[in-house]
Amino acid sequence: MRRLSTFIPALACTLMFSCESRRKVDFSSEVKPILNKHCISCHGGVKQSGGFSVLFREEALGNTKSGKPAIIPGHPDQSEFIRRLTCKDPKERMPQKGERLSAADVETLTRWVEQGAEWGEHWAYVPLKPVQAPDIKVEDGNDIDKFIREKLSEEGLKPAAPADKMTLLRRVSLDLTGLPPTPAMAAAYEADNSPRAYEKMVDSLLASPHYGERWAAMWLDLARYSDTKGYERDASRNIWHYRDWVIDAFNRDMPYDSFTIAQLAGDLLPQPTNAQFIATAFHRNTMTNDEGGTQDEEFRTAAVMDRVNTTMEVWQGVTIGCVQCHSHPYDPFRFEDYYKLLAFMNNTRDEDTHMEHPKLRLYDSVSTSEVARISEWVKQHGNGSQLASVQEFLKVLEPKVHAHDCDQYINGALYDTKYLGVRHNGSCRLPAQQLSGKTQLLMNYWTGNKSGSLEFRLDSLKGRTILKQQLAPTGGRQVIAMNLPPVAGKHDLYLVFSNTTLAPNDPVCMVEWFAFREDLPGKGQPGYEAVSKEMLALINKTPEEIPVMIENPAEMQRTTRVFERGNWLVKGNAVTPDVPHSLNPFPANAPRNRLGLARWITDTRNPLTARVMVNRLWEQLFGTGIVETIEDFGTQGFLPSHPALLDWLSYKFMQDNRWHMKALLKEIVLSAAYRQSSATTPDLQEKDPANRLLARGPHFRLTAEEVRDQALAVSGLLNQAMHGPSIMPYQPEGIWQSVWSGEYWKQAQDGNQYRRAVYVFQKRTSPYPSMITFDGSSREVCLQRRIRTNTPLQALVTLNDPVYMETARQLAQQMLRNGGKDAAACIRWGYKAAMFRQLPDNKLTVLQQLYNNALQQYRKSPADAVKLLQCKEQPPQIAELAALTVVANVMMNMDEFLTKS
Repeated sequence: MRRLSTFIPALACTLMFSCESRRKVDFSSEVKPILNKHCISCHGGVKQSGGFSVLFREEALGNTKSGKPAIIPGHPDQSEFIRRLTCKDPKERMPQKGERLSAADVETLTRWVEQGAEWGEHWAYVPLKPVQAPDIKVEDGNDIDKFIREKLSEEGLKPAAPADKMTLLRRVSLDLTGLPPTPAMAAAYEADNSPRAYEKMVDSLLASPHYGERWAAMWLDLARYSDTKGYERDASRNIWHYRDWVIDAFNRDMPYDSFTIAQLAGDLLPQPTNAQFIATAFHRNTMTNDEGGTQDEEFRTAAVMDRVNTTMEVWQGVTIGCVQCHSHPYDPFRFEDYYKLLAFMNNTRDEDTHMEHPKLRLYDSVSTSEVARISEWVKQHGNGSQLASVQEFLKVLEPKVHAHDCDQYINGALYDTKYLGVRHNGSCRLPAQQLSGKTQLLMNYWTGNKSGSLEFRLDSLKGRTILKQQLAPTGGRQVIAMNLPPVAGKHDLYLVFSNTTLAPNDPVCMVEWFAFREDLPGKGQPGYEAVSKEMLALINKTPEEIPVMIENPAEMQRTTRVFERGNWLVKGNAVTPDVPHSLNPFPANAPRNRLGLARWITDTRNPLTARVMVNRLWEQLFGTGIVETIEDFGTQGFLPSHPALLDWLSYKFMQDNRWHMKALLKEIVLSAAYRQSSATTPDLQEKDPANRLLARGPHFRLTAEEVRDQALAVSGLLNQAMHGPSIMPYQPEGIWQSVWSGEYWKQAQDGNQYRRAVYVFQKRTSPYPSMITFDGSSREVCLQRRIRTNTPLQALVTLNDPVYMETARQLAQQMLRNGGKDAAACIRWGYKAAMFRQLPDNKLTVLQQLYNNALQQYRKSPADAVKLLQCKEQPPQIAELAALTVVANVMMNMDEFLTKS
């Protein structure tokens, strides 16, 4: 019997080992992490020591510098790869620079080679398929909870109790609108005991116009939206119409696929509307360098690269930036893939010019009528192609040729590397201009000098003069129209300037751009001259404008080449637009331009687009994504805490919700997991400190925007006006110190200083101080995830910033008005107004003591009360009001006020 009892455990161990050795090794979860950690830094996308790489299967199984493969599938005993891992000679053992692999890791790799060294797909690159929710009964929840409860059960945990009614109301109101509930909303919800009370409140919040403002604040980080251009001068940029478009798109519940296509390629849609043009400003949020002496092409290239990186980060959760220099060290993206993606973005008309062309011209009603009259003329006398050309030019003044294209200067220069300036008898070349069919040349120039002239000569300085133009003085920039004689083909044009009345160093004029066009159709018909003059006058108007994307016409298409080691000055082989073959195929009928790229991204076969967006929205609600690294879905990112739930939500987002974000958000906030209490226990805190298993509700600090907006809302100061130019609330003098810029911070008045944070002016080199202190973005590059910090500076902001002091004063006035002479009643009223629940007695005791101490101080020194309250005349009960202001200021600095719990 004793022998039998010894034999059984031994047999069990032998069987377990045998089963383990027969179990198929999973490449993605078992092998890839070992390779990434120990091998790929020397044998991957950056370095391929010994000619061996484990990044792609064909490379791993190919011949090394020795002429033999290092991995022979099915034969670990013949594979140099395995021998080196177990070699006793330190000169041969791998990895050379790190610790030797554990026996378990070596065993895993050996079994992997023995089983054929198959390359599995990373989970995030596997196309989405329908997922069945676990067969678990959930009371008062939905299918989301089935996945979460299953995981909790596996971990031996139970969900928390539901949050109390008012805590949940505050939570969902902040999450969906970025604002706390109004007192009326709170009263109505507290009184509604119907089964659908919470769902009805969710529906009303999703329908609120403030919903769009809240979610736009998230998206603007991704879009790197800013009211300035960036770099050294960081001058202002008029692009707030894009911010308003995003707000409206969220409020209209625009499907995410349409939302994506509009921003990446709205200008390429059939007969694009102004709104679709404005949407493309997503990629005009790139920085522009106005500094004199810089090369526009260098910074145009930097902007295009930023667009590639941002597109792949925002929609694919891929860290693609490193691939501009070498193949990705960890993920299946080759060096050439980067430049094939860049080829999609490399043919837009923007060229880092000072005036940020192209820009959509937002005409007033009078000018819009003029556009309609000109369009009607072209319809009557021309064809569809001519109509489209005229309408596009009137919208965006494109295509045009910028002064920086000129070269071969004689007695002239590109002044400040921006504008063409040539002195008397000087010249320059405008190379390779397509003149076939062009009968009109528009030129934007300015001069205060008389007697100037300009000649255009064909192909050389001694070539035939095809055009001579007198340059009259202008009152600022002016566009003139010049008649071109018939010339076929592409030619160099030499521009010769003259003005004998000028000093030797004075330019004849300054030129910003040229445009080679056809005459309007119907030349010679009655009314033609009037329409032509009207069009030129319209071109010379200066309506409000916003930078947008416009594609190059065929004759201006750029050839895209790889940059050797990422250096834009060292061009390699030419590439054409294409997508990484490790992801879904390019749609069969899609054009090879930005519109085709957008359709590839929104193709339901794309494995990443839905997963990335679902995960992003989840992170906004729970504080941590199902994949914590929302910016990296690659092999170096975190694995999903609930992979089946992520896939279930993502598939449903595409197929059932038809990409509608409101439906997705509603399903999440209706789940029992979202509605549960955030209270924790020591045991739970130890087992799941980051709440990855969701055994309790979300609990984390509000965003920078929400901290400010909540204070304004609770105090009653919030101005709920929507849209319009960005505003400048209080900011200390001296914060803005941009060089070469006369711009200054002009504090808003008339209530605009109390508008929501999404409307606050964003300056890249000097972000709004309280926003950046609470982890806001500088908006220089795309920010996928704000890492929450907890610093003393944050307390200094909310305790001392004039914005927060003003909100405290305003709240104190309401406390005094509603509580009267009973200090405790005043404090209780203020706490409930801020937190939507009763003030606990222990906190009342502390706050009342604070009030009494402050009251004693301000009765002794009324001048201090006047200074705190910023009042010209002493109001009645000034000491009481000042003391309540101190209490209100403290209440709005309490953890429960600054935290969503």
